[in-house]
Amino acid sequence: MSRFWKIVLLVIAVLVVGLIGLRVLGGGKDKAGGPGAAAEAGKDGERDAAPVPVTVVDAARQDVPVYASALGTVSAMNTVTVSPQVGGQLISLNFKEGQEVKQGDVLAQIDPRTAQASYDEAAAAKRQNQALLATARSNYARSNSPEYRQYVAKTDLDTQRNQVAQYESTVAANEASMRAAQVQLQYTKVTAPISGIAGIRAVDAGNVVSAGTALVTLTQVHPIHIVFNLPERQLPDVRQAQQAGPVTIAALDRNDAHVLTDGGKLDVVDNQISSDSGTFRARALFDNTDNTLWPGQFVNVRMQLRTIAGGVVIPTQAVMRGPDGEYVYIVQADNTVAMQTVKSGVEVGDSHVQITEGLKGGERVVSEGQFRLKPGSKVTALKPGETPAAPTEAELKAAAQQQGPGGRRGGGPR
Repeated sequence: MSRFWKIVLLVIAVLVVGLIGLRVLGGGKDKAGGPGAAAEAGKDGERDAAPVPVTVVDAARQDVPVYASALGTVSAMNTVTVSPQVGGQLISLNFKEGQEVKQGDVLAQIDPRTAQASYDEAAAAKRQNQALLATARSNYARSNSPEYRQYVAKTDLDTQRNQVAQYESTVAANEASMRAAQVQLQYTKVTAPISGIAGIRAVDAGNVVSAGTALVTLTQVHPIHIVFNLPERQLPDVRQAQQAGPVTIAALDRNDAHVLTDGGKLDVVDNQISSDSGTFRARALFDNTDNTLWPGQFVNVRMQLRTIAGGVVIPTQAVMRGPDGEYVYIVQADNTVAMQTVKSGVEVGDSHVQITEGLKGGERVVSEGQFRLKPGSKVTALKPGETPAAPTEAELKAAAQQQGPGGRRGGGPR
């Protein structure tokens, strides 16, 4: 074979090997799905991904009240143990246990006969000495008259004048004895010193009682106090609110925190902070006209310190927490979501929170379904309480066609 044909055969062999190599390399890329194929597949996946249904609310601006909360104890404004001031047999009790009594009502009656006898005795002694005083005055007036004075010794006139003064003093002493006996007689009727609720009686009618024997306890519930403790860090806010005007306070049930009554006012702040607990005492005053509050009752106290004007408020559940702090998902104009860092402030009711940083108001914030999201995800915005629409028959068929045999996307076996 000549040299020429050897060169031709070598060139043909190199071309054949090159074509086979290109074919092998091209087929491998197609089978392995190279970078271009992966990018294209990723784009197709993004296009084919269905929007995530989420609940969306607007970040609203509203006035936000700032509260201080504490556990308080209802305390009667006045508590009085009613006791007789004289001894004797207890004839009757003129009240029912648990009854509301008025100041001055007769609660009990003690046998008045001994006191009445003392009063009658003092009155009789007064009348007797009044008669002696009248006689002494007549004798002195007669002896001191111009026609008899010259016949009466000066010593006798002095004696008669002094006797008149003596009987006047005796009558005055009798009057004092009568008043003392009358006071003792009045004490036989035990009256209510305050208006309040009568408790359980401590003694029954028919017993012999002495001065100081407890009969019943009265508690004043109109108005009524609530005493509570607050941490010392809140003292400046409380004092500032007190200086600004009347501080309103609401009493809430201890269990489910519903409002029992909201007509209270801050009455007084104690003059010292407890070094043991780092708290200070405060007291609220309630009218309690409907007897909602009862002495000894435990309640939650909510005191309004100030109001934040135009605060941004969103549902509490919309705020997520991550490594970098708190954030929310905001729905943009193209129905994709973006992550927004926020800072929460005070609670607003039981379900909302005020946002101090990150939102200006008016943004569409995801409140439910945000756990399925990531930045850039497409969403279907729903109103609170709204559910996604059921898929149509055409959508179901399209989804079935998109799923190939064996549940694979793309239609053919692999």
